[in-house]
Amino acid sequence: MPASSSRFCRSLQVFAVLQWLFLFLGLSQLCLAVLILALLSPAWILGVLYLVWLYGDRNTPRTGGRRSAWVRNWAIWRHFRDYFPISLVKTAELDPSHNYLFGFHPHGVLVIGAFSNFCTEATGFSRLFPGLCPHLLMLPCWFHLPVFRDYSMLSGLVSSAKASAAYLLSRPGGGQVAVLAVGGPLEALEAKPGALSLRIRNQKGFVKLALEHGASLVPVFSFGENELFQQFPNPPGSWVRTAQEALQPLLSVSLPLFHGRLGLLPFRRPIYTVVGAPIPVRRSPRPGRAQVDALHALYVERLTRLFEEHKARYGVPADRHLVLT
Repeated sequence: MPASSSRFCRSLQVFAVLQWLFLFLGLSQLCLAVLILALLSPAWILGVLYLVWLYGDRNTPRTGGRRSAWVRNWAIWRHFRDYFPISLVKTAELDPSHNYLFGFHPHGVLVIGAFSNFCTEATGFSRLFPGLCPHLLMLPCWFHLPVFRDYSMLSGLVSSAKASAAYLLSRPGGGQVAVLAVGGPLEALEAKPGALSLRIRNQKGFVKLALEHGASLVPVFSFGENELFQQFPNPPGSWVRTAQEALQPLLSVSLPLFHGRLGLLPFRRPIYTVVGAPIPVRRSPRPGRAQVDALHALYVERLTRLFEEHKARYGVPADRHLVLT
């Protein structure tokens, strides 16, 4: 490939990542500001009409969202994929007549691997898993933001509220996949190059949900997810970590102090998202603690095995192991 063509491709990749960063770090504030200005302008009636429509549409993020195959197949997502690059790795067949709950690990700073693999077709999800429809669960607070919430749903993002996941996992006929970053926003505070710490020991709500609806659990490990950004030192007990953990319940999101290339641009590090074999789950509408604990232990075992079986292939030294907190 000529040097000029190569530079052009790399420029497209940088642009694709920058527009995605703006989507999640700036678009919500811009949309809110535009709505407020519209309400204060002579065009206030348009703002009022949108708010009326928004009220009527308030449950959509909890009832499967509003996916668009056209948006998921935009060419810009392929440039986004190639920036790192990102690959989706299949290890087992998934029966499209069942519903699934994917546990995504680790969270990373911005869940970039999860977005690319499950909110776009850039890595070929529909080709690898025909008949399955993925939905990435995102914090409910994001769906209170005007316009931003509508754009987000087009890629398959839905609310992470329990009712939202329950709606997907109870759909008759199967074919629904709810993707949850199990470690949540606090795990993002651990997302640093070389880190293998997962917040999972006390994360059992997703297991109970799978039992209540008989949805198969699928462990997913995204190698390289934590290599994309550096963070300001925030060891447990430091004033930085204490402040971050105190603010998280108030803001619903964590506040990792991160940087990459030239500021917020992530480092070019390959991401390999490995989808494990499903764990069949028998439906139990009111599962007891013993059932939840047993299935959680099995899930942790399968996740650990998935990591150990693939770590050498994706650059993790043999003496490095997961740290479960």
